[in-house]
Amino acid sequence: MTVKGLISAFTQQEDLNFLLTNRIPRAAITRFMGWFSKIENPLVRDASIACWKLFSDLDLSEAKKTEFRSLHDCFTRELKPGLRPAVADPAIIASPSDAIIGAHGRIEDGQLFQVKGAPYSLLDLLGDSDLVERHRNGRFVTLRLTSSMYHRFHAPADLVIDGVTFIHGDVWNVNPIALKRVERLFCKNERAVLRAKLASGEALTLVPVAAILVASIRLHFLDVTLNAQSRGPVDFACDTQVKKGDELGWFEHGSTIIVLAPGNFEFCDNVAEGTRIKCGEPLLRKPAD
Repeated sequence: MTVKGLISAFTQQEDLNFLLTNRIPRAAITRFMGWFSKIENPLVRDASIACWKLFSDLDLSEAKKTEFRSLHDCFTRELKPGLRPAVADPAIIASPSDAIIGAHGRIEDGQLFQVKGAPYSLLDLLGDSDLVERHRNGRFVTLRLTSSMYHRFHAPADLVIDGVTFIHGDVWNVNPIALKRVERLFCKNERAVLRAKLASGEALTLVPVAAILVASIRLHFLDVTLNAQSRGPVDFACDTQVKKGDELGWFEHGSTIIVLAPGNFEFCDNVAEGTRIKCGEPLLRKPAD
């Protein structure tokens, strides 16, 4: 067995994985990682990326750049042009990011779930009763970005974004092991609620959720990075029109995006829990009238 295989087998032991990634000073380590990853020193950069490759399936062959200033520069890399085209059909909501598909289904009277048998409240997630009503019996899908994936996320449809709420919180790991053990995890972690409307006027909401080593969400249309050090308004009013496929921002390591869609949409055939999806690929479809 290779060194990478041994490390993977070792860290996939549930008790050990949970201990190493959660029973530690999560906030302090996340702040340290935010500082460390921005060090622009070739030796630090090269050693960090080599270590990252050892613990993951990092593949930089799609990156636009071949040299990076720092580990952070590598985390937030752009891709070569044309690699993530958004599906053109206007009836389809595309995946906003590269991800592994997690829990998904119908929102049952304001309740959804992070894994089977672990429900949580839409109100606890969003903190907005009016928005909850718009999604009460809609659809949801959980998209988990691993550390090695492309970390930027894009508009899944033509949208008007009319507001963002940043909710301070914890930075639990969001891997499947933690999701089984930490109740209402997504409602505890730091997150941003992006309120948007489709061309039809129906609500589409994106909830990027931060996690350990992440806790920073960059949104281009606000020209702001949201994290534990963010001060000022919790709610940001905006009136931003974006086209399907436009880049909205990025995570600074890897985390989760929860997509909330209207109830009259159906999941596309490629959507199944545990499968990988790329940014721009079909996610939900509005049936023909």
